[in-house]
Amino acid sequence: MSSPAASLSWMRSSSVLHCIGGGCSNEAPKLHERRAGLLVFAQKKTKKTRKIILKEDVELLGKKGELLDVRAGFYRNFLSPTGKAQIVTPLLLKNVIDISWHILSFSFVFTMHFKVHQVKEEAQQLALIFETVGAFKVKRKGGKGKQIFGTVTAQDLVDIIKAQLQREVDKRIVFVPEIRETGEYVAELKLHPEVTARVRINVFAN
Repeated sequence: MSSPAASLSWMRSSSVLHCIGGGCSNEAPKLHERRAGLLVFAQKKTKKTRKIILKEDVELLGKKGELLDVRAGFYRNFLSPTGKAQIVTPLLLKNVIDISWHILSFSFVFTMHFKVHQVKEEAQQLALIFETVGAFKVKRKGGKGKQIFGTVTAQDLVDIIKAQLQREVDKRIVFVPEIRETGEYVAELKLHPEVTARVRINVFAN
């Protein structure tokens, strides 16, 4: 009966001879092959992309001026040769931001200018109405001669305008001269920094 040491020596020798004979098929190569396969599989899953800006509209992709991420191959094989897009560089991105800011600023200024112009036109039309309606009549209790009791205030004129023209006017833009006697006076309404309406007030005693 052979000893355990002799059996182990015989098994090792048989394994070596088997490999020398070309029939070795242990697990080490198989593990290496599996790892290599996983590495190749992982590489196939990683797709390179490029950040580009469209130079014109591209159907199913985007509009001119849009910043997009596309596959490197799509850019290389189609977008670049046809001149439909270009790679975004730090300098190009800065230029795009600057141009967008200028466009936004111009749009804002243009809009504000249009609104200011529109408000001025409305103020001019309102001033024309005030100046063509004639004098607003104000009744006060009379005293000696032409004197009246009390005076006529900006709030008085605001109330009269609301009653006769159905228009709300802020009394802070109304400037009424000092009125202590009957007669005709001229008040001013500052409707706009460049538009002032002159309104006639006819004060009489009851």
